[in-house]
Amino acid sequence: MASVYDLKPRFVALLRPVAAGLAARGVSANAVTLAAMLASILVGLILALWPDCLGLWLILPVFLFLRMAANAVDGILAREHGMKSRLGAILNEVGDVVSDTALYLPFVLLPAVNGFWVILAVIIAIIGEMTGILGQVVGNSRRYDGPMGKSDRAAIFGLIGFLIGIGVSLDGWINWAMAAIALLGLVTLLNRARKTLAETPK
Repeated sequence: MASVYDLKPRFVALLRPVAAGLAARGVSANAVTLAAMLASILVGLILALWPDCLGLWLILPVFLFLRMAANAVDGILAREHGMKSRLGAILNEVGDVVSDTALYLPFVLLPAVNGFWVILAVIIAIIGEMTGILGQVVGNSRRYDGPMGKSDRAAIFGLIGFLIGIGVSLDGWINWAMAAIALLGLVTLLNRARKTLAETPK
């Protein structure tokens, strides 16, 4: 299924000069990964502490874009600048899950939101990423299939954050949106499992 992840090659190409500049300054891939995770926790904490300050939600779409850029940059540094490591692989996967959880759980605190759907969407997202990693465990590739992969979640939650920030009322649609994210996350999980099982082991 189509996914925002399909645009990654073009995004990576645009960020190669940034990665090269960081490598020249001695910045490691792991440092970028950790910085993105810690910044995600900070942004999530800000939104959790002041959920009723709607203008703060405008931070979310901007930060999610920067986080996607950081994720692409750390990948470039690892692959193309000799910084690939087992620690980096662990930090990359754990960092993504921690960051997603920190950034998306604050939606639970919005008055019009049924927290059940937000928590369900986050749990399914975590299981979906675990399912993608399991491809490598059984000797296949890491699966990034959609329709609700990491980049897709970032795009949708970023859009919702933008709408909240500009004062759009949440009543009547926000819970349907969260339920749809959870459902598409479940489809993603099943797609990744199915394609892992269909793939010939390396």
